[in-house]
Amino acid sequence: MLLKKTHSEKMKKTKNINTTTSQQQPAGKGNASGLKGEWRECKLSEIIQLGNGKERPKTYGNIPVYGGNGILGYCDSSNYFGETIIIGRVGAYCGSVYYEDKPIWVSDNALAAKPKNCNNAKFIFYLLKNLDLNSLAEGSSHPLLTQSLLNSIDVYITDSRKEQDTIAEVLSSLDDKIDLLHRQNKTLEQLAETMFNEKLKVNSEKWEEKSLDELGKIICGKTPPKKMHSYFNGSIPFIKIPDMHGNTFIFETEDSLTEEGANSQSNKFLPPMSICVSCIATVGLVSINVYPSQTNQQINSIIPFKKIYRYFLYLKMKSLKHELLAMASGGTATDNLNTGNFSKIFISVPTEDFLREFHNIVEPLFEKILSNTFQIRTLTQLRDTLLPKLMSGEIRVKLN
Repeated sequence: MLLKKTHSEKMKKTKNINTTTSQQQPAGKGNASGLKGEWRECKLSEIIQLGNGKERPKTYGNIPVYGGNGILGYCDSSNYFGETIIIGRVGAYCGSVYYEDKPIWVSDNALAAKPKNCNNAKFIFYLLKNLDLNSLAEGSSHPLLTQSLLNSIDVYITDSRKEQDTIAEVLSSLDDKIDLLHRQNKTLEQLAETMFNEKLKVNSEKWEEKSLDELGKIICGKTPPKKMHSYFNGSIPFIKIPDMHGNTFIFETEDSLTEEGANSQSNKFLPPMSICVSCIATVGLVSINVYPSQTNQQINSIIPFKKIYRYFLYLKMKSLKHELLAMASGGTATDNLNTGNFSKIFISVPTEDFLREFHNIVEPLFEKILSNTFQIRTLTQLRDTLLPKLMSGEIRVKLN
């Protein structure tokens, strides 16, 4: 699918491609004075029909139940059929947007939207994704999106169904590839865990008990003084628990340190491919850092003494989640597994030959997960760059 920059001089000479001015605003903001061709400004009420969700049924089934934070579970009834857009209407997930093309149940913390006038449902989904709906919600402490508020929003839209179809196809192809890679990564990690459970239980009674600090250097993270503004917002990842959720490999983090900030506690540096384990509050998350990083004090990390320990330790720490949680539950209000106790956790360790053989088996699986994650990041950045440009008409698709 060809994408053309419509403000270029070359573009103005290309057949079947309309041009737009560079002054146009993104969807939902500004006015439509710069738009040409079949793009126009309208109210959201002109292109979608909204409906309220309902309290989920008590019975269990195979129909997805959607709320503001995605699929909440499954039931045996449907209140919406066919292509449906789900919009979170209240609380922390206010303004989140999902798309489903099969029967679903929309819960009472979400709204359902159906396209009007033969508009492409997937195109409308991306149009809504491009809007910052949460910022338009009423109320600050408990944001709320109502049907009347959504209906009053001004948006830009192309009336060309063919252009809508093509834009939806471009963005959907990226999302489909991202989803495929995520599912592939999940399968690969499950395969590695299966191999761990099968292979590392053979003759385990003959293995030697060793503490974690015999297998790697243990580093407890630390947060530099926050009053030192020059220590933050640099290029060095600063890993916290939210960065670990759902991530085998950590590429980037919400917060970061400058070289000055990181060097102020240089003994807290983690080389690439260290094993990070959350040990305070949310206990038992395990991830691997891709770049030289530091962590906050809620994370203990293992820098393996040998490469062949890496994935054995990663999988072993994942398998110990319940044990780690039990160790951290010491009667305090917040679970806390301190570095001293973490360092002295004893595990059964195979022979070096066994570890080397196991590492050679699972390393290709983790390398594929790493490669897939690189692709996911690249595709996500491409999609997020294209989305506002396609949904405002700044970039136009070539129609055959």
